[in-house]
Amino acid sequence: MTQQQQDSGQRDGDRPDTGKVALITGASRGIGYGIAEALVARGDRVCITGRGEDALKEAVERLGADRVIGFPGKAHDEAHQGAAVDRTMEEFGRVDYLVNNAGTNPVFGPLADLDLNVARKVYETNVISALGFAQLTWRAWQKDHGGAIVNIASIAGVSASPFIGAYGMSKAAMVNLTLQLAHEFAPGVRVNAIAPAVIKTKFAQAIYEGREAEAAASYPLGRLGAPQDVGGAAAFLTSDQSDWITGQTLMVDGGIFLNAGVH
Repeated sequence: MTQQQQDSGQRDGDRPDTGKVALITGASRGIGYGIAEALVARGDRVCITGRGEDALKEAVERLGADRVIGFPGKAHDEAHQGAAVDRTMEEFGRVDYLVNNAGTNPVFGPLADLDLNVARKVYETNVISALGFAQLTWRAWQKDHGGAIVNIASIAGVSASPFIGAYGMSKAAMVNLTLQLAHEFAPGVRVNAIAPAVIKTKFAQAIYEGREAEAAASYPLGRLGAPQDVGGAAAFLTSDQSDWITGQTLMVDGGIFLNAGVH
C-alpha cells in the first residue's frame, strides 16, 4: 500500500479496511458495480475494469477514489488482461480476489441460424477472458498467497435458454471452468461461481422492459434481482465465512428454479 493510500485510509476515519484487494471485470455498471459496491463497503480496495472509460471514471467516483481504481479495456484483449493485473499490483501490492464478471450477449435467436463468428466472440469474452484473468492473478499473487475467484455464470448455463443459446453455452462453460480451477488451484485458492437469474441491469433490460410485473410474477420471491443481490453473494464467497466452500455454483435466482419441477 502506498503512503497516499495509507493517508487516505486515515482520513476515512471509521471506515473498515480489510487490507484485501479485489479485481472485478466489467464493473462500471450492473452486476459488476454491485459487487464492487459490496466489497468496498466491507473495506476492500478494488480495481474495476470496463470498456467505457467515462463510465468507469464515474463508477470510481461513486465508489470512492480513495479505495477504487479503474482500468479501461476489453476483457478479451490479452494485453488488457495483463495490464489490468499489473496495474492492480502496482497500486495495491496484491490481488486477493478475482471476480470474472465481464460478459456479452450480442445475438438473440435460434442456434440453427447462429453465425459461428458471433459464437466465437461470445466465448472469447465470456469464457476465455475469465481463464486469462485467472491465470494472471494466480501467477501475480494467489499462487503464493492464496485468495478466491468468483466467476459470474447464469441460470442460462444450467438450463435450456431459448434464443440466447450461445450465451447459455458460454455460461455452462463458466460453470465447468469453475470446477476445473477449483480442483487445480486448491488448497490455497477457492473458486466458485454465481448463477443469477434476471437481474435488473441494462444488460438484461430487453428481457423485462415494459413487462417487469409480468416477468417478476414467475419468481416465487415476487421480484426480479438487483445487482446488490449478486454483490452480497460475491462478498460471502470471498469472505472467511466461505472458507470451506469451493467448486460450487450458487444459484441467485429468486426461487425461479422451484418452478422447474412437476406441476
